Amino acid sequence: MNRTLSLLALLSLPAAARAQAPGAAPWRFAVSGDSRNCGDVVMPAIAAGAAKDGARFYWHLGDLRATYKMDEDMLAERGGAMTKDQYHADEWDDFIANQIAPFGPTPFFLGIGNHETIPPKTREEFLLQFADWLNAPALREQRLADDPSDHRLRAYYHWKRDGVDFVNMDNASAEQFDDAQLAWLEKTLERDRADASVRGVIVGLHRSLPNSNSCGHSMNESVRGVASGRRAYLDLLRWTRETGKPVSVLASHSHFVMDRLYDTPYWNAKDRGVLPGWIAGTAGAIRYPLPKGLPSGQFAKTGVYGYLLGEVGPDGAAKYSFRQIARADVPEAVVAKFGKTLVDECFSGNQDFAPPAPPDPTCADR
Repeated sequence: MNRTLSLLALLSLPAAARAQAPGAAPWRFAVSGDSRNCGDVVMPAIAAGAAKDGARFYWHLGDLRATYKMDEDMLAERGGAMTKDQYHADEWDDFIANQIAPFGPTPFFLGIGNHETIPPKTREEFLLQFADWLNAPALREQRLADDPSDHRLRAYYHWKRDGVDFVNMDNASAEQFDDAQLAWLEKTLERDRADASVRGVIVGLHRSLPNSNSCGHSMNESVRGVASGRRAYLDLLRWTRETGKPVSVLASHSHFVMDRLYDTPYWNAKDRGVLPGWIAGTAGAIRYPLPKGLPSGQFAKTGVYGYLLGEVGPDGAAKYSFRQIARADVPEAVVAKFGKTLVDECFSGNQDFAPPAPPDPTCADR
């Protein structure tokens, strides 16, 4: 009888409350980034896979188009005839048409990458071009709930879903995180500390935080990035230790997939600690080598496309698995639009395995 009454009480709750109730079924979301070069080919396959997996939303962690050069997929669609000015005028409209649109009704959350700030593109133009996504109802409502007078669009934001606070950070350029963004993050974490409905925090950003296992291509690329990124990392570490609630940190920027991102000598030091972290820069960008000296048993692959599937449990903790996209997963309509030659080349080529540049000296800090 008591069990029946408890079930009836649960079913009487609104849908959102039922999803947050203890014992509620796990739910899923999809995330990856770096969809330049062949993103118009790969992203529709990611959209189909995420829908099949039952993902409630997709989160793109930045680098939409190459910008410094013309993307191979855009050139193929136009028969190789496109000027640089035409490319710059069309590249973000192309992203919307060929990479966002395939997700249909699935909510699409958008982060900013360093290629969105390569001239002639700017962060300000990014905010204008993608205002419909950056001011989506869930984001606008959360921003105004935090501060009813805050009507400014930013490339950093957060939204809460089913007991988890999803925090999208902006480290697309060398001066980020700036003081205002760090203050915003710390205030957000303080609100989450006091909010009993928040059972976990998941942070997404383009560049990985400093001193990761992809340190040579991370926030260690700038002096400001090292200092501000380490501060943000320690804020998150302190929050999870003091609240007992889980935190994970997701990034792209590096064009491979990797778990145990922060299992490094720097963060393993006795006065620090290791946060769960993944890289998934696997949404279409040119593939390149893994870093050397990775921890034994770490999951890391290059030469692949795909996305992370996050599964959130009743306790707010997320478990991640990598869903690889194969050539056979590309929808036939995409093959017809871009041509078999380009699609085949995206999977058999689109890689550069030249040795990476030496990492910044701060990667050797202990």
